[in-house]
Amino acid sequence: MADTAIRTRTQKPAPAKGRGRKVGRLPRAAVHHPWWFALPAIAVFAAFFLVPNLLNFYYPFTNWSSYHPDIAFTGLDNFKTIADDGSLLRAIRTTLVYALLAAVFQNGFGLVLALLLEEDSRFNRFFRAVFFLPVLISALATGYVFQALLNQDGAVNGLLGTNIPWLGSTTWTLVLVTVIHGWKWMGLSMLIYLAGLKGIPGEMLEAAKCDGAGPWRTFWSVRWPMLAPALTFNVTTALIGSMNTFDIVQATTGGGPAASTEVFNIYMFRVFGQGLYAQASTMSLVLFLIVVALAIPLVFGLRRREQLL
Repeated sequence: MADTAIRTRTQKPAPAKGRGRKVGRLPRAAVHHPWWFALPAIAVFAAFFLVPNLLNFYYPFTNWSSYHPDIAFTGLDNFKTIADDGSLLRAIRTTLVYALLAAVFQNGFGLVLALLLEEDSRFNRFFRAVFFLPVLISALATGYVFQALLNQDGAVNGLLGTNIPWLGSTTWTLVLVTVIHGWKWMGLSMLIYLAGLKGIPGEMLEAAKCDGAGPWRTFWSVRWPMLAPALTFNVTTALIGSMNTFDIVQATTGGGPAASTEVFNIYMFRVFGQGLYAQASTMSLVLFLIVVALAIPLVFGLRRREQLL
């Protein structure tokens, strides 16, 4: 018995099944992620976004056009050429007015819709989807639809029994096109404002009601300050997006009448169509610099307003 006990204590236990590799560790091939799996996405991104944007910083300093067989460096000649053209300043002014009006209409429509459809009911949820539908429609298709409706012999004049040239005024056509732009994108602003309204604590609204604040006072003193982040996002995206507009204006007016709606991208498109590729690239670079110069102080200003509120 003693010998059996000694052999039992000194005998090494049988190796467990699977001993020799660490338990719980995946094979090397399972944890290795080859970087070249991302090559197709990187190639598409580089070919259609990165390289064209980098070249846009080079071509403005060349003589690239359909009239020159070779591309040569010309320095700042293109910048001087477009600066001497009076159409450039007019296009910049039209673009800034368009962006400002489009941002006002888009945010105004979106905020009103968010306040009207704030309550979670089946009726409101249905109309939220209805008012968001224009966001999903192509901007070019939207422009063509409104162009057909507002044409002098279109459906609007036929319904009203009038003969008004809705898209023929050098003063009001730009305003009308910005209203169409605001209608197109109001659903997106509505969703952002709805998210901001849903994020307001109920205790704050109850406290305002207990203090005797009416609906208007509650909105102006409680809801509006709490919507500051939503306002920052909506105003910034609306201004930057409308400064890069092309589709709606091209489909409705094509820049007319008398170039009164010729925003910067329409002007650039016209110059590019003339074969002056380097000058069009120069205008694209100028537009980029204008957007950056306006966007940075705008964002900082709105962020500072959030902190103050």
